[in-house]
Amino acid sequence: MKLHFKGRLLKIITQKRRLPNGYLASLEIVEHPGAVLIVPFWDSDRLVILRQFRPVVGCTLYEFPAGTLKPDEPPLVCARRELLEETGYTARKLIKLGKIFPVPGYSTEIITILKAEGLRVFRKTSFQGENHPRDSEQKDPDEILKACILSRAQIRRLFRGGRLQDAKTICALGFCGII
Repeated sequence: MKLHFKGRLLKIITQKRRLPNGYLASLEIVEHPGAVLIVPFWDSDRLVILRQFRPVVGCTLYEFPAGTLKPDEPPLVCARRELLEETGYTARKLIKLGKIFPVPGYSTEIITILKAEGLRVFRKTSFQGENHPRDSEQKDPDEILKACILSRAQIRRLFRGGRLQDAKTICALGFCGII
Protein backbone atom coordinates (compact mmCIF):
# COMPACT_ATOMS: atom_id res chain seq x y z
CA MET A 1 0.00 0.00 0.00
CA LYS A 2 1.22 3.48 -0.86
CA LEU A 3 -0.26 6.63 0.70
CA HIS A 4 -0.59 9.50 -1.80
CA PHE A 5 -2.67 11.98 0.19
CA LYS A 6 -3.95 12.36 3.72
CA GLY A 7 -6.41 15.14 4.40
CA ARG A 8 -8.71 16.08 7.24
CA LEU A 9 -11.34 13.59 6.05
CA LEU A 10 -9.92 11.37 3.29
CA LYS A 11 -6.87 9.32 2.43
CA ILE A 12 -5.93 8.30 -1.10
CA ILE A 13 -3.90 5.13 -1.46
CA THR A 14 -2.84 2.75 -4.20
CA GLN A 15 -2.69 -0.95 -3.51
CA LYS A 16 -2.31 -4.21 -5.38
CA ARG A 17 -4.91 -6.89 -4.59
CA ARG A 18 -5.39 -10.37 -5.93
CA LEU A 19 -8.96 -10.79 -7.25
CA PRO A 20 -11.00 -14.01 -6.88
CA ASN A 21 -10.16 -14.89 -10.52
CA GLY A 22 -6.42 -14.66 -9.81
CA TYR A 23 -5.81 -11.30 -11.53
CA LEU A 24 -3.53 -8.88 -9.64
CA ALA A 25 -5.32 -5.52 -9.77
CA SER A 26 -3.77 -2.10 -9.13
CA LEU A 27 -6.37 -0.16 -7.17
CA GLU A 28 -6.71 3.56 -6.47
CA ILE A 29 -8.69 3.82 -3.22
CA VAL A 30 -10.25 6.73 -1.39
CA GLU A 31 -10.45 5.72 2.27
CA HIS A 32 -13.46 7.31 3.96
CA PRO A 33 -14.54 6.96 7.62
CA GLY A 34 -18.18 6.30 6.74
CA ALA A 35 -21.32 8.35 7.17
CA VAL A 36 -24.97 8.33 8.13
CA LEU A 37 -28.07 9.62 6.38
CA ILE A 38 -31.28 10.31 8.26
CA VAL A 39 -34.77 10.22 6.71
CA PRO A 40 -36.74 12.47 9.06
CA PHE A 41 -40.48 11.77 9.03
CA TRP A 42 -42.48 14.74 10.30
CA ASP A 43 -45.57 12.53 10.14
CA SER A 44 -46.67 9.59 7.98
CA ASP A 45 -46.96 11.76 4.84
CA ARG A 46 -44.42 14.55 5.32
CA LEU A 47 -40.64 14.46 5.53
CA VAL A 48 -37.96 16.98 6.40
CA ILE A 49 -35.55 17.52 3.52
CA LEU A 50 -32.72 20.01 3.09
CA ARG A 51 -31.95 22.39 0.28
CA GLN A 52 -28.17 22.45 0.55
CA PHE A 53 -25.64 24.35 -1.54
CA ARG A 54 -22.81 22.03 -2.57
CA PRO A 55 -19.77 24.07 -3.69
CA VAL A 56 -18.00 21.10 -5.30
CA VAL A 57 -20.80 20.74 -7.88
CA GLY A 58 -21.76 24.41 -7.73
CA CYS A 59 -25.49 24.03 -7.10
CA THR A 60 -28.16 23.55 -4.46
CA LEU A 61 -29.41 19.98 -4.00
CA TYR A 62 -32.34 18.44 -2.18
CA GLU A 63 -30.86 16.06 0.39
CA PHE A 64 -31.72 14.34 3.62
CA PRO A 65 -29.55 15.26 6.62
CA ALA A 66 -26.28 13.36 6.63
CA GLY A 67 -22.85 13.49 8.14
CA THR A 68 -19.49 11.81 8.49
CA LEU A 69 -18.71 9.50 11.38
CA LYS A 70 -16.12 10.68 13.87
CA PRO A 71 -13.44 8.11 14.85
CA ASP A 72 -15.07 5.17 16.70
CA GLU A 73 -18.46 6.93 16.68
CA PRO A 74 -21.53 4.69 16.48
CA PRO A 75 -23.90 5.54 13.60
CA LEU A 76 -26.81 6.25 15.99
CA VAL A 77 -24.79 8.87 17.88
CA CYS A 78 -23.72 10.50 14.62
CA ALA A 79 -27.31 10.45 13.33
CA ARG A 80 -28.67 12.22 16.42
CA ARG A 81 -25.94 14.88 16.17
CA GLU A 82 -26.40 15.49 12.45
CA LEU A 83 -30.20 15.60 12.65
CA LEU A 84 -30.04 18.29 15.33
CA GLU A 85 -27.23 20.28 13.66
CA GLU A 86 -28.77 20.29 10.20
CA THR A 87 -32.50 20.53 10.96
CA GLY A 88 -32.94 21.76 14.52
CA TYR A 89 -34.99 18.63 15.32
CA THR A 90 -34.51 15.70 17.65
CA ALA A 91 -36.10 12.28 17.12
CA ARG A 92 -37.89 10.08 19.63
CA LYS A 93 -36.93 7.01 17.58
CA LEU A 94 -34.21 6.13 15.03
CA ILE A 95 -34.58 2.93 12.99
CA LYS A 96 -31.76 1.49 10.86
CA LEU A 97 -33.02 0.87 7.32
CA GLY A 98 -29.81 -0.41 5.74
CA LYS A 99 -26.51 0.67 4.30
CA ILE A 100 -25.14 1.60 0.89
CA PHE A 101 -21.75 1.74 -0.79
CA PRO A 102 -22.10 5.01 -2.75
CA VAL A 103 -19.02 4.56 -4.96
CA PRO A 104 -17.57 1.04 -4.43
CA GLY A 105 -15.36 1.27 -7.50
CA TYR A 106 -12.91 3.56 -5.71
CA SER A 107 -14.05 4.36 -2.16
CA THR A 108 -14.42 2.49 1.14
CA GLU A 109 -17.31 4.75 2.22
CA ILE A 110 -20.35 3.06 3.73
CA ILE A 111 -23.44 5.15 4.46
CA THR A 112 -25.84 3.85 7.11
CA ILE A 113 -29.41 4.96 6.41
CA LEU A 114 -31.77 5.57 9.33
CA LYS A 115 -35.41 6.61 9.62
CA ALA A 116 -36.23 9.24 12.26
CA GLU A 117 -39.69 9.30 13.83
CA GLY A 118 -41.28 11.42 16.54
CA LEU A 119 -39.56 14.66 15.58
CA ARG A 120 -39.54 17.52 18.03
CA VAL A 121 -38.30 21.04 17.44
CA PHE A 122 -35.27 21.71 19.58
CA ARG A 123 -35.11 25.36 20.49
CA LYS A 124 -32.38 27.20 22.25
CA THR A 125 -32.10 30.78 23.34
CA SER A 126 -30.02 33.11 21.20
CA PHE A 127 -27.90 35.89 22.63
CA GLN A 128 -30.77 38.33 21.91
CA GLY A 129 -33.05 36.28 24.16
CA GLU A 130 -35.20 34.98 21.28
CA ASN A 131 -36.06 31.32 20.68
CA HIS A 132 -35.37 30.07 17.17
CA PRO A 133 -34.94 26.78 15.26
CA ARG A 134 -31.80 25.82 13.35
CA ASP A 135 -32.72 27.68 10.14
CA SER A 136 -32.18 31.08 11.75
CA GLU A 137 -28.63 30.30 12.84
CA GLN A 138 -25.61 28.94 10.99
CA LYS A 139 -23.53 26.45 12.99
CA ASP A 140 -21.00 25.51 10.30
CA PRO A 141 -19.93 28.34 7.97
CA ASP A 142 -19.29 25.85 5.13
CA GLU A 143 -22.89 24.56 5.28
CA ILE A 144 -25.49 26.62 3.46
CA LEU A 145 -28.77 24.82 3.97
CA LYS A 146 -32.45 25.21 4.75
CA ALA A 147 -34.76 22.56 6.16
CA CYS A 148 -38.13 22.14 4.38
CA ILE A 149 -41.11 19.92 5.15
CA LEU A 150 -42.41 18.25 1.96
CA SER A 151 -45.11 15.67 1.35
CA ARG A 152 -44.37 12.31 -0.24
CA ALA A 153 -46.16 13.54 -3.38
CA GLN A 154 -43.98 16.68 -3.55
CA ILE A 155 -40.82 14.58 -3.18
CA ARG A 156 -41.97 12.18 -5.93
CA ARG A 157 -42.61 15.18 -8.22
CA LEU A 158 -39.09 16.49 -7.54
CA PHE A 159 -37.69 13.06 -8.40
CA ARG A 160 -39.75 12.61 -11.58
CA GLY A 161 -38.87 16.15 -12.65
CA GLY A 162 -35.15 15.44 -12.34
CA ARG A 163 -34.74 17.95 -9.51
CA LEU A 164 -33.78 15.35 -6.90
CA GLN A 165 -30.26 14.32 -7.88
CA ASP A 166 -28.43 13.35 -4.69
CA ALA A 167 -27.71 9.61 -4.94
CA LYS A 168 -27.76 8.84 -1.21
CA THR A 169 -31.12 10.61 -0.83
CA ILE A 170 -32.57 8.72 -3.79
CA CYS A 171 -31.39 5.42 -2.25
CA ALA A 172 -32.95 6.36 1.10
CA LEU A 173 -36.27 7.14 -0.62
CA GLY A 174 -36.11 3.67 -2.15
CA PHE A 175 -35.52 2.11 1.28
CA CYS A 176 -38.64 3.93 2.52
CA GLY A 177 -40.78 2.93 -0.48
CA ILE A 178 -41.39 6.54 -1.49
CA ILE A 179 -39.96 6.17 -5.01
